[in-house]
Amino acid sequence: MKTLNYIILLFIGIFLSACFNDLNVEPEDPNLFLDEDFYDSPESYKEGLASVYANLSITGTDGPGSSFIAGLDAGTSQYGRGLWNLQTLVSDEAIWKWENDPGLRELNRTTWAADNVVIRGVFGRVMLSVAFANEYLRQTEASVLSERGVASDVVADIQVYRAEARFLRALSYYHMMDLFGKSPFILETDPVGAYQSPEYSRTQLFEFIESELVAIEEELLDPLQNEYGRIDKAAAWMLLAKLYLNAEVFIGEDKYTECVNYCEQIINSVYDLSPNYLDLFRADNNTNSGRQEIIFPIISDGTVVQNYGPTTVAVNGQIGAIESNGAQFGVSSGGWGGALRVTQQFSETFINGPYSTDDRNTLLTAERNIEVSTISDDDAGYVIQKWSNVPSTDPDNTAGKNQEFADIDFPMFRLADVYLMYAEAHLRGGGGTAAEAASLINALRARANNPELITTADLTLDLILDERLVELYWEAHRRQDLIRFESFTGARYNWAWKGNSPDGAAIDNYRGLYPIPTQSLGANQNLTQNEGY
Repeated sequence: MKTLNYIILLFIGIFLSACFNDLNVEPEDPNLFLDEDFYDSPESYKEGLASVYANLSITGTDGPGSSFIAGLDAGTSQYGRGLWNLQTLVSDEAIWKWENDPGLRELNRTTWAADNVVIRGVFGRVMLSVAFANEYLRQTEASVLSERGVASDVVADIQVYRAEARFLRALSYYHMMDLFGKSPFILETDPVGAYQSPEYSRTQLFEFIESELVAIEEELLDPLQNEYGRIDKAAAWMLLAKLYLNAEVFIGEDKYTECVNYCEQIINSVYDLSPNYLDLFRADNNTNSGRQEIIFPIISDGTVVQNYGPTTVAVNGQIGAIESNGAQFGVSSGGWGGALRVTQQFSETFINGPYSTDDRNTLLTAERNIEVSTISDDDAGYVIQKWSNVPSTDPDNTAGKNQEFADIDFPMFRLADVYLMYAEAHLRGGGGTAAEAASLINALRARANNPELITTADLTLDLILDERLVELYWEAHRRQDLIRFESFTGARYNWAWKGNSPDGAAIDNYRGLYPIPTQSLGANQNLTQNEGY
């Protein structure tokens, strides 16, 4: 059982019957969760922190089919899956076969509107994380701890817990800024149930996230000194680096030097590449060599932390309908019936580039067509074999301990991404050296047994975009990457089913942001709709 699972189990006991407003997502009654009666022992403060983390993994208190957010399918509103859907299904990385699933046809075809249920689920789940963090911070404020007579040594531990909760809140606002360009803004100093919260712009969110991460940095534990699944300094550096890498998109300012600086801090820390690429995506990636590379995961467990999250979707969805090859990946032989395929453009990056013998090339191509001319056609499109629900220590590939729910933790942040961010920020004028940038890319290629190493003369932004696809596919980065490279909207780069066309077609620039859900606009009169919707 994974370390954090013990405290996530305790989370389930905290939220017995909570009901949340699914439009602006604050608890209707603060006494239903994390109230002062809960904090009757020093251990309860760590258990309370678990509730903030757990919202990333589970959707409700009554198993993977339950949800805190009324009116939404539990899978639709799972945090990591929502991010995965909105970063991956809208890009060249994946096509979802079952287009009768609400909201997913529109993501496949980049035709979503403000009433899309998947977008609504992401908005609600992310704001629910803000609500959980705020309530935890209310219950651990200095004056409250003093009134309860909490011992000084426990208070010292709580300060670390509070920094972690503030990070998780900043992470949630980061996702709102990236996906929606704005957000209702609520802090622990606001009253519970303040549904008419102000709207913060991208610039305001950027400034808040930056200031929060800088403020909590020294309160967090050093890299790899916290329990697995919890935040340390490297996670804060990582989020700052991503904030700065995308600053030109977010706020129209060049902050590549700052990005390079934070990447260097992580590179020079104790995190290191896993020697085996595919270990990062196996059931035991919390204990195998992937542990030294994964900076922050979303926890999954086939027994304890069951969810329809991104790794459950990926490992079941990657199973080919005509191959029925699920047994070797620890799920049922048919998986989810060929739910996921990759686009022709994705496949051609591997086939036509220097990646044909690369370990990261997990394409399954035999007896398949590269084109996806009909989305419902099982034979259309190649499939991948990146995720495995069996541990790296299992040479016989026996079935995973649960063939429906993945044991695989989702690597939201990992060191390889830092290497690629450094190289990109360097090319965009952020400093560092070309020699270091080339060396970092070569480290990733060498890890994947790719013999085609590069020189400084080979460094281009186009190479970086391809390297990011090859290294990070199906890890919820692609939409953001394509936007940063000016290749998401417009016609500069088209992929199958972009713009609702089998061959791909231009989409309008306003689709660089998602719409504010119609229900959220109705619940909070301070929110405004994004242009184009």
